[in-house]
Amino acid sequence: MRRSWRSAGSESEAFSFFLRARAVQTRAVTRCVIFDLDGTLVDSLPGIAASLNRTLVAHGLPGHSHDRIRSFIGNGVRDLVMRAGPSGADPDLSASLLRLYLRDYALSWRDGTSVYPGVQDLLQRIRTSGKSIAVLSNKSHDFTVEIVDALFPEAGFVAVLGQRDGVPRKPDPAGALEIAATAGVPPTDAALVGDSTVDLETARRAGMRGIAVGWGYHDRAALAAAGAREIAADPRGLDAWLG
Repeated sequence: MRRSWRSAGSESEAFSFFLRARAVQTRAVTRCVIFDLDGTLVDSLPGIAASLNRTLVAHGLPGHSHDRIRSFIGNGVRDLVMRAGPSGADPDLSASLLRLYLRDYALSWRDGTSVYPGVQDLLQRIRTSGKSIAVLSNKSHDFTVEIVDALFPEAGFVAVLGQRDGVPRKPDPAGALEIAATAGVPPTDAALVGDSTVDLETARRAGMRGIAVGWGYHDRAALAAAGAREIAADPRGLDAWLG
């Protein structure tokens, strides 16, 4: 016989029941889903690593393993290059590394960037459900738009935003709030999906739901430590969270 809420075995069990019920209600009002790009929609690590290592070698510097470069991704291109270069590098070297990396990556990103399995179908299911979708990345805006246009030509994103001059990058909520306004929904009706603690913090600051994905560049322990309550193991798993 199913027990009523009042007859739950303990206060903690009753409270857990309440949290689950509230989570279901919250999921039901999600009207806009904002996706991170690198490590969420696309696996861009091979292309980033190849371009970055070519840049370092051209400057007489040692390259890095893919696992090491994975830890550099998520805070924008300047941070990526600075972390890859020598500690305390002079400004001229840092500027030269950045220029060469941007030139190299512009020519080569297609060779090392692919859509994660199941993502295209996920986007189609979300659109079919009537929700709007968007992209918010700390990757340079031009690269973000170019990659999305090339790999998701029929996705129907209401907005695609990368890192732009004069606009603070994630975890500042400015970009997320701009997308919500474009989609015509309040922040509370939007969810931000990403693979990093930066995405979770962005969602928190924007007043949105933060949903972590476990297939990207940050491990589950780091996401859980950052307060992630929802971690999808694969794109199909996101359906349960998005309603």
